[in-house]
Amino acid sequence: MDVLVLGGGYAGLLVTRKLERRLPDSATLTLVDDTGSHLVQHELHRAIRNPEYTDDISVPLTELLERASLREAQVTDIDREARTVSLADGDELGYDYCVVAFGAQTAYYDIEGLRANATPLKRLEHAAAIRREFEAVIDQLGHDDPEATTERSGRVVVGGAGLSGVQVAGELAAMARDRGVEDDIEVLLLEQLLTVAPGFPEPFQRATHERLEAQGVTVRTDTTVTVVDERQISTEAGGIDYDQFVWTGGIRGNDAMGGDRPQVRADLRLDAHTFALGDAVRIVDADGEPVPASASAAVRAAETAAKNVTASVTADGGFVDIEQWNWESPGWLISVGDDAVAQIGPSVVTGSAANALKSAVGVTYLAEHGSLRRALGVLRKEADGEEISKLLKRL
Repeated sequence: MDVLVLGGGYAGLLVTRKLERRLPDSATLTLVDDTGSHLVQHELHRAIRNPEYTDDISVPLTELLERASLREAQVTDIDREARTVSLADGDELGYDYCVVAFGAQTAYYDIEGLRANATPLKRLEHAAAIRREFEAVIDQLGHDDPEATTERSGRVVVGGAGLSGVQVAGELAAMARDRGVEDDIEVLLLEQLLTVAPGFPEPFQRATHERLEAQGVTVRTDTTVTVVDERQISTEAGGIDYDQFVWTGGIRGNDAMGGDRPQVRADLRLDAHTFALGDAVRIVDADGEPVPASASAAVRAAETAAKNVTASVTADGGFVDIEQWNWESPGWLISVGDDAVAQIGPSVVTGSAANALKSAVGVTYLAEHGSLRRALGVLRKEADGEEISKLLKRL
């Protein structure tokens, strides 16, 4: 019995680790990932301002797997009828059961010039590119090219005010303060919808907006990007000159899925032999509620996916007792530069309390699913003194 897991992100890694413990010895388990490393995506924005985070938030999958084999390769196609997976190197893998956990790719919505002129944030190299581009903007302050047709604007634009966009804008504003150029550079956060953090509870949205402005970020909502060129972003409300453009404005399915994010119900099945979770799909839970594309949801869905795959393998064609997943949010956390916002139940906290909570969540995740050494590395960068002592007790 051959079981494949496609993708080594939050969903893929956790499903694999659970299946390692639960599948019968006769089953083979293979994790296919195109990078060979597990990236702690919710901390990726930190690497923009502080590249020392890179080693702490990227963990070789070989360090995390016990029983499963790792195949480092890009998946180009899934033939669910034939139960085969095609790889970019020309190989083909067959499966009896497969878990699709690719995550998602950046959506550009066919906006003219957007892909060519904006940098996304999905990988470590994207964080490094954003940092280099921001440093170039700083270096060029007061040094306009005499041959240029327009002057430098001193403006850095982040498109998309979801969780990722908010965190990127906060890091760039903090980086400007660190360099003493906060009065010369404007960090502008654009959002097509009416609020930042759209889709999240109103108290969380309000607090996030307030903390963005307190960190020096200019927020402009209800603004739709229509065309982008090398110096200007066209919107329905007029043009915006810029020196750097970061795009976090949406997600699409993986190319191996034709760019689609198919809908799955609460059993997380695409068909009897293929399961899917995380950002690769749109999940409707057992209560009929849509599940947000988030690391928290991916982590929590992994248990149900692993149970259902194990039940299917064990049944070997017989009756399968399939579990239905119900999404219950434990709350929301977001970094805003040196600040943070946390909502637990109806309560919203900011400042040091929210920062400590976010650090604790990240450190606990790394300690449980990655590496204690890396967890402590993140902890030392995000907290000090009394906060370190408190957070260490959580490990």
